[in-house]
Formats: sequence, C-alpha cells, structure tokens
Amino acid sequence: MSIDPIAVESALALGTHQLTGQYRLDLRTGSWWWSDESYLIHGFAPGEVVPTTELVLAHKHPEDRERVRRILDAGGRTGAPFTSIHRIMDARGRERTLAIVGHGELDDAGELVALSGFFVDITTTVTELSDDRATRQIAAAAAGRSTIEQAKGVLAAVCGVDPEAAFGLLRTVSNNRNVRLRELAADVVEAAAAGRLHASDFLGAAAAGG
Repeated sequence: MSIDPIAVESALALGTHQLTGQYRLDLRTGSWWWSDESYLIHGFAPGEVVPTTELVLAHKHPEDRERVRRILDAGGRTGAPFTSIHRIMDARGRERTLAIVGHGELDDAGELVALSGFFVDITTTVTELSDDRATRQIAAAAAGRSTIEQAKGVLAAVCGVDPEAAFGLLRTVSNNRNVRLRELAADVVEAAAAGRLHASDFLGAAAAGG
C-alpha cells in the first residue's frame, strides 16, 4: 500500500504541513498495517515496531483512550464511516493531536473484513485555531472526507475503474456541474443506496461536460 496523493491533497482541507498516514486493520486477524507516515506520526521510525490495537490505544491520551476504543469497536461491528479527534502521546513523549478517518471494507461475500483510513497530525492546526473553531472545521472536513471515500469506492465498483480514476470522475463531474465535491459525493452514495446509480449516466456526465 502507498499514500493516496488525492487523499493527502484533500485530507481535512485544513492548513499546510499536515503529516498524513494510512492504516488498515484486518478484523479477521487483528493485525494492523501502517504506512511510513503513520509510524512517524506516532514517533517511531518506519518498521520500528509492530503496530497492534494495544499499541494504538496505549499511545492515546489517557483522557481520550476509552472514547477511541469505543469508536474502533463500533467501526469493527458496523463498518460505518467514523471520525475522531483526539490526543496521543508519541514514542518521544510529545503530545500530538490527531484526526482519524476510517471506514469498513467488505469482501466479495459482503462480509466486513477490515477497517482502513487515515491518521492526520493536526497539532499545528489546533494550535493556530481556537479550540471551538478547530473542532467544527475538522469534524466537518473529516465527515466530508469519509463521504468522498465512500463515493470513490461506489464509483470504482459501478464503473469498473480504480479508486484514483473514480476520484477523477467525481472531480470532473463536480467541475462540470459546478457542484461542490462533498455534495456530489453524498448524492452518489445516496443514489447507489437507492439503486439509482448507473455507470453509463455518470460516465456520460463526465464526458459530455455535465
């Protein structure tokens, strides 16, 4: 796996110099995969430790640990998109503020098999903004990111393309129709759930300029 450049570009859409790492939790084995950036966010050199659920929770700030545990448990049961803003103590003893965005992955049989998403180090952003303003903006952006990730997955499956190409389709139709990307993504997810999303319609909208 590697960092999706589109996700890095869009993740949370707040400020600059935000280190973004990718993760995946295999629910069948309990094993985690971290990108190099995820190790750095937690204060480790890439590959220095084996990430586990216990390690992930151990680095959460004591006041935030149980809340994060509940969020991960709920994600593992339902697969629904989730977001969390919380503090960690990294391996060097520094307090950091992270946003975590995630969603469930299904296998071909429709069984929930994994959680995947992004860690985003937003320490600098939180420092620069007031707590209330930062929380509102981060929560809204994280929610939008989850919707966009869902729409990417839907279009990849319906149109038979990879996730990067699916995002390109979303962006093209967003531009053609002058509709915000987040709003279009929500419409795609809703249409798919209602059985109204057809590959030919969406591909035609992208090709014909709306």
